[in-house]
This record gives sequence, C-alpha cells and structure tokens, in this order.
Amino acid sequence: MTTTKIAVSLPAELVEQAQRAVAEGRSSSVSSYVARALEEQAKLDDLASLLEEMLAESGGPLTAPERKAADRALGR
Repeated sequence: MTTTKIAVSLPAELVEQAQRAVAEGRSSSVSSYVARALEEQAKLDDLASLLEEMLAESGGPLTAPERKAADRALGR
C-alpha cells in the first residue's frame, strides 16, 4: 500500500493517547495508530451503508409486532 503524507489538526488528548500507544509498544508510530483508527472507521462506515441498503431492500426495520412474532418463532 502506498502512503500519502497529510497534515491534520487533532485534539491534544488524542495526540497524547497515540503517543502513549507508541511509547508503550502498542503501535509502531503515531501515523500507524491513526491509520488503524481510520481503517476501523471506514469499516464502520461500510457496515452502516450495508445496513441502510439491507433495510431499504427489506422494507425497513422490524416493527414491534414483527419483533414479537420473530421472538415467538425462535422460542424466546
């Protein structure tokens, strides 16, 4: 994977947390720490998009009566 250098402004507390992770050996660098956080956010965004798509295709989230019927069918 190629890398691109960017400049960002972050809250001091988050920078300190990233630096602590590096100092404690939990990350190889602050850049690596931030990259992992961005990867996790991208995964969450992808899941949110998938959920929206699934809900649109299925007619939306279950209603309370549908949930009760599903629970009964599952023996709950």
